[in-house]
Amino acid sequence: MIILSFLSLCWLMLHNKKYNNANQLFLGLAVLSALLFSLPNLFGEPYTVVQPVKTNTGKKISDYEALIKYYRYYKPDSAIYYAKKALALAESNKDSSGIALILNQSGMIDDNLGKFDESRQKYLRAASIYKTIGLKKGEATETIRLGVVELRKGNYDKATAYFLQALNLSELIGYKPGIMEAYLTLAEVYIARKQYDIALVYLKTAEKIDSSLPFSNLSLNIFSNFGVIYREKGDYKKAISYLEKGINLSNEPQYQGLNISLTNNLASVYARAGNKNRSVSLQKEALAKARKIQNYLREYQVLTSLAETYAAKDPSTAISYLQLALTLVREKGARKQEIEVLQHLGDIYKKLNNYKKALSIREQGYALTDSFFYKGMSKQISNLQTEYELGKSKAREQELKYLNNRQSLEGKIITSIMIGVIILLFIMIVYYFRTRELNRLLNKANAGLKESNEIKDKLFSVLGHDLRSPIASVINLLYMLNDEDLAEAEKEELINKLAVNCNASLETLNQLLKWGEMQIKGLRLNQTTFYPYEIIQRNIVLLSANAEGKSISVKNLAEESTTVFADQDHFDFILRNLLSNAIKFTPAGGAVTISSAVNETDNAVTFVVKDTGIGIDKDQIGSIFALNHISTNGTNNEKGTSLGLVMCKEFIEANRGAIEVKSEPNNGSEFIVTLQHSPRDNPF
Repeated sequence: MIILSFLSLCWLMLHNKKYNNANQLFLGLAVLSALLFSLPNLFGEPYTVVQPVKTNTGKKISDYEALIKYYRYYKPDSAIYYAKKALALAESNKDSSGIALILNQSGMIDDNLGKFDESRQKYLRAASIYKTIGLKKGEATETIRLGVVELRKGNYDKATAYFLQALNLSELIGYKPGIMEAYLTLAEVYIARKQYDIALVYLKTAEKIDSSLPFSNLSLNIFSNFGVIYREKGDYKKAISYLEKGINLSNEPQYQGLNISLTNNLASVYARAGNKNRSVSLQKEALAKARKIQNYLREYQVLTSLAETYAAKDPSTAISYLQLALTLVREKGARKQEIEVLQHLGDIYKKLNNYKKALSIREQGYALTDSFFYKGMSKQISNLQTEYELGKSKAREQELKYLNNRQSLEGKIITSIMIGVIILLFIMIVYYFRTRELNRLLNKANAGLKESNEIKDKLFSVLGHDLRSPIASVINLLYMLNDEDLAEAEKEELINKLAVNCNASLETLNQLLKWGEMQIKGLRLNQTTFYPYEIIQRNIVLLSANAEGKSISVKNLAEESTTVFADQDHFDFILRNLLSNAIKFTPAGGAVTISSAVNETDNAVTFVVKDTGIGIDKDQIGSIFALNHISTNGTNNEKGTSLGLVMCKEFIEANRGAIEVKSEPNNGSEFIVTLQHSPRDNPF
């Protein structure tokens, strides 16, 4: 303990901005200690208990790597923080191998949290970097990681393909550790498929190669897999022999993670053999070790194993262990493991005939699973939006290129629009079948199908009205561009019209996707207290090009110190939509203002978006917030969608607010939004 404390102190001195002579004397020792105590096992975690280190200048990539490996299982958020710092450092230094190394570590963090798509993208990028710089060893390592992702997702064929590719890369350069690991992971695929005889062939090959290599964490992994195979084949004697051998060889700080896994597997063998007391004793021993090194994934694995041991004869104890596991993974934000625990809890309550509790827990799991789906979809949409904005800024520079490749552009635009439509249809189909199945179980099939059909009809109605015409216009304009006899001025005018139509179609798709998600999943609130002034100012800057194009002045008269209690993303959408509409329906030379006022008595903040535009007829004011309202073109013939104000109203009401309109033809409009000033039970 004294030596460890001394080394930790040296580490802290190393990263202090003001070095003194004593710090410099211990520099070499500190670096050496960090390397020795951060040797990776299979999951790369160190055993040394160190204190959090503040990020200072002067760190190296290897320093950050040690921190990431430590915090990966202890505090994933801290590991992510250091990974971002390391990646920024490597990119600023143009250190390709450093970038690939940190991408690998970041991918492992995502793996642990069940974010397989994110980890896969990072492994792919790292593999590409290694391939570019000609480092086959690194490329083989990333290919193994890609296979592990597919293995965890249950895509055994893809996993096998990656492992065989890694094997080929390692054989080309004679890299024995890579060859051994490829055979080991191939064995794990067949273990997952329960084809134990084939798995044994691969594993014995890995064992033979490993015998000629220095002892490593992969050696322990081989013992663990032998134990699993022989346990499943019913040869408990061989299973115990391999697992006990691995346990005896893993009593070193850097191997504690695998020591816990080996002990847990040994416990499962004794449980199969009918020795429950020995099994529970080993599991509790593994649990104590996992908690000591603060490795939450190992702790989670042991807790679920204990629950499995008690499930048959003592369900209440099994439930208590699962509840501990649930609390643990929720604290760490490990959604994949949370879903697994909820599934196990649901199974136990079902066996206890507590169907109400089982259904409640299953619904929690379904909701959590759904959140992954929509989060991934939202991220894809966000990426598409970012790409679109980047392309828009470079449109002028690439005009000739677009003219020379107009046929390709036509295909890309149509494909993008169709992809958006397919995504919407997929949402509807998934929701339709999920609703039908749940309603069948809950004897509410008729009501659920009716609701699903209503949403479907609304979506098709909006699709037919807001997308059919713009798509047809885009196609017609593209065919016109194909005419070689057109003058340059006419071509330029057609291109401008094409950009306007595409922009309108993209805006419609974005709002349809958001509205579709709201209809299917309902609004999700994340209410906080924030200052709206900056959000208003940011949106004024965002729409400044539109305003300047019509010589419209836009002023932010809101108080900087005013606070609002609402969902910040909802407020951003509401303000941007109302401001965009004000600019859209205000003639050239007009003015738009945004003001705010606080009513402490009613705990309310009122925002007024006022314009000097064309106004709204009285017979239309009552329907502008309805789904069947048909949008009109702006004063410069700007296209729009009828969903914007519908979504604004839904967002405002979800945040316990209100919206009203004051307008007269040719005298401008005022949209008045009232939201909570501070969180209270009865704000109005």
